[in-house]
Amino acid sequence: MKILIVDDEELLVKGIRFNLQNEGYDTVTGSDGLEAVELAQQEKPDLIILDVMMPNMDGLTACSRIRAFSNVPIILLTAKTEDMDKLMGFDNGADDYITKPFNILELKARIRALLRRSTVRETQCNALTIGAITLDLDARNAYKADVIVDLTAREYDVIEFLMKNPNKVYSRENLLDSIWAYEYKSDIRTVDVHIRRLREKLEDDPADPQYIMTKWGVGYFFKK
Repeated sequence: MKILIVDDEELLVKGIRFNLQNEGYDTVTGSDGLEAVELAQQEKPDLIILDVMMPNMDGLTACSRIRAFSNVPIILLTAKTEDMDKLMGFDNGADDYITKPFNILELKARIRALLRRSTVRETQCNALTIGAITLDLDARNAYKADVIVDLTAREYDVIEFLMKNPNKVYSRENLLDSIWAYEYKSDIRTVDVHIRRLREKLEDDPADPQYIMTKWGVGYFFKK
């Protein structure tokens, strides 16, 4: 597995690289947003760790540009703690974030979780269809009326989970625990952002969804 690490803090990059190489990962490094986009195209990493505040191009812009050609899992590094900054990261296509300073063990755990989910393969059946939406479970692709829809790794995780459990209502906390696989209680709006983005991509009318439904006061479900 190859991981791209991009941050303008040289010592931080060296520390992350050292720890990941000890885990057996191949690593590539950069120091600004422009490099991040170029290296993502050239190196085709399996996962990207991307700082938000960088010279030449910030991490949010770089993340958005990478999403134009790749669905590689992206973890944002941020020194900010405001919820809005984190939600902006998800709006730009990030799959996860971690706030500086962080424990390297937590970063490794999140990397493992994202890589595990991005390489999951279904052995019993390779497609799941409900209405006009189809998931290719082997390739982890989503289709709307036979047209492929670009989803981030985490967006795919959400829609796959809901479609595999149709008509069952899940609270935000349930979804965080089941999909993100760790406690995220202070950021339950993360789920709302992903649901909104999925509706924009998969529903004919995001304001009047046909599939990705809200049970007011409870949570979300996929209507079959």
